[in-house]
Amino acid sequence: MPTTIPLDYYLALSAILFVTGVVGVITRRNAIIIFMSIELMLNAVNLTMVSFSAFLGDIAGQMFVFFIMAVAAAEAAVGLAIVLALFRKRQTVYVDELNIMKW
Repeated sequence: MPTTIPLDYYLALSAILFVTGVVGVITRRNAIIIFMSIELMLNAVNLTMVSFSAFLGDIAGQMFVFFIMAVAAAEAAVGLAIVLALFRKRQTVYVDELNIMKW
């Protein structure tokens, strides 16, 4: 007899992941860690969408998450390229030291 995990557990895990990502973005100065924190927040939202999709018995949420993951993969590639370009130009990935946009 299979047991099911309540929706509340998935939502609590998603909230913990999202808050961890927010704390990472706010407190860290390393561009790569900030980028990973943003990806963590995106995955928390994906977990919420899949949880509600399974709870409601509708596959539309799961399909939407598939497209979000495809966009996130492209975002990761572009973001990593930007971070590498910044590192080559300034020899650092700390956002406090990156002032390229200043005159």
